[in-house]
Amino acid sequence: MRNKLIVAILFLFVGSVVLSFKTTNNTEVYELEYQTKMNQFAHALEQLMNEVKGANIDNELELKKIRATIDTTRVHLKTIDFWARYLEPVAYKKINGPLPVEWETEVFEKFEKPYKREGAGLTIAALYLDESVIVKDSLISLIQSAIDASKTYRADSITQTLKQFDHFYFCNRLYLLNLASIYTTGFDNPNAETIIPELQFMLQSVAELYQTYNHSYPLTALSKEYLDLYQRTIDFVAHQAKDYTQFNHFVFIKDYVNPLFQLNQQLILKYAARTKSTMDYSLNKSATSIFDKAIR
Repeated sequence: MRNKLIVAILFLFVGSVVLSFKTTNNTEVYELEYQTKMNQFAHALEQLMNEVKGANIDNELELKKIRATIDTTRVHLKTIDFWARYLEPVAYKKINGPLPVEWETEVFEKFEKPYKREGAGLTIAALYLDESVIVKDSLISLIQSAIDASKTYRADSITQTLKQFDHFYFCNRLYLLNLASIYTTGFDNPNAETIIPELQFMLQSVAELYQTYNHSYPLTALSKEYLDLYQRTIDFVAHQAKDYTQFNHFVFIKDYVNPLFQLNQQLILKYAARTKSTMDYSLNKSATSIFDKAIR
């Protein structure tokens, strides 16, 4: 009787251990994907830099080659964009910053001169190639800023964030908002011909990231409903015209992006995701639509 009791206790103990292995988060695969994609992007930036340094800027064929390499580097950027824009937005502006903006308001002009917020990185480098006079050192400086900023994402303060699930849903929320506002408009891509192809690649890349996340975080996984809708989003974009001026933004946002945003908001509440970023408090996590008046 005693032996049977011991066997029963051991069976329950082993069973509980096996169960714990099945349900406990294993972040290694997710973290490895992050590190791999960051390394690939860093390598692409280095290749771009080497090409620029060795190029004859006065040669149109070599400039064309640099443009093509910038496009290739942007593809690598889109594999990390999901994380990069959220985890360190200041560094991101040096990797793929918007055009320099001159700030002129009545308030500023009363107390100080207007100033420009300088940008750097791939978008500005691509636009710089259209200038009538191109200075190689200036082009190198734009790319070097991107290289230096990319190192930020390997810091412990950033990589430690990946060990908790919370960051994922806030990264995803910003990603979905950007799908509605940036990725289909050319705001961060000066090449109109690659806007939709770049979007298609990014959607597929994030789909793979979703699968990796769900594998590593089974306790707080994306729902089947979300993943099914996201796949339909990929299919919708695949059947759109490659000309972004012909892209059906209305249907894309109404039938796909906004419902995805709603589902992501529900998952933030369901899993009680927590954030240390003050940016996240500027958005109401109870809002069910990107058009909700109470979203801020």
